Amino acid sequence: MTTEDVVGIELAPADSLPLPAFDPGAHVEFFIDRAGQPPLVRQYSLCNGPGETDAFVFGIKREPQSRGGSHWIHSLSEGDQVSLGAVRNLFPINRDAGSHLLLAGGIGITPVLAMAQKLTSVGADYQLHYFVRAVDHVAFRDRLKESEAAGRLHVHAGLDAARVRAVLGEALARPRQDAHAYCCGPGVFMDTVAEVAAAEWPSERVHFERFQAPAAQSAQASDAAFDVVLQKSGRRCHVEAGQSIVQALAAVGCDVMTSCEQGVCGTCLTDVLEGTPDHRDAYLSKAEREGGRLILPCVSRSNSATLVLDI
Repeated sequence: MTTEDVVGIELAPADSLPLPAFDPGAHVEFFIDRAGQPPLVRQYSLCNGPGETDAFVFGIKREPQSRGGSHWIHSLSEGDQVSLGAVRNLFPINRDAGSHLLLAGGIGITPVLAMAQKLTSVGADYQLHYFVRAVDHVAFRDRLKESEAAGRLHVHAGLDAARVRAVLGEALARPRQDAHAYCCGPGVFMDTVAEVAAAEWPSERVHFERFQAPAAQSAQASDAAFDVVLQKSGRRCHVEAGQSIVQALAAVGCDVMTSCEQGVCGTCLTDVLEGTPDHRDAYLSKAEREGGRLILPCVSRSNSATLVLDI
């Protein structure tokens, strides 16, 4: 254990084949078997440092409200086999940035830690601000030693919401023109970062890795039922209030490939041909949302009576 509720694990290929290449910010799919049910698919960020290519390294928090993933992983023992899927990176380091501001809240340290180790190895300019509930909740202390020794690590323990906002205000103030910021952590923490950064940072230079999509802002008309038309087959499907598009399509025999089912990973990304999506994901960019031509049907809905999808 790296803290009382975060376990560090290493997974090496059973066939001894080389790991696929990956960069800091990447995550890996875990397939969790369940008797008589489809496997759960969860994504966990890699913590590997440069040169660690023999095994994937993860830090995984046991979530009290776990839907099965973190509890299962915390029950693993040395020698157990785990089925992994694709390696994806939706949270890469910007290669053109002259300086980097890393912001981590709680277990959000996992992808940010990989970034810090990489940036240290190449002598890049960065600062890492790590927010935790208490000092004993600092995970991967051994991997943070180089950042700490270089004066780049700033641990903020036990701060209330007002003080967190104040510290973020100081960290995000007066950014360099070539600076990029990277943030991962609980939704409230990332929302605060987004609000504070908006005063001085262009949105394209602030990057987020979310564990789940933000909750809908209000119970609006788009929560009502609507129809989905499948362009390729001509079929029409009715989506009830409280039912996802993916669930409704499955009920009529159209299975859409999904993974996280939280609007985070992008596996179910689908083209929209007609209609107005109600975006409730944490995957699409602002420009993609405004364009209205893409949708994550695992969580998003429709603001129009009918949505035509390229399926």
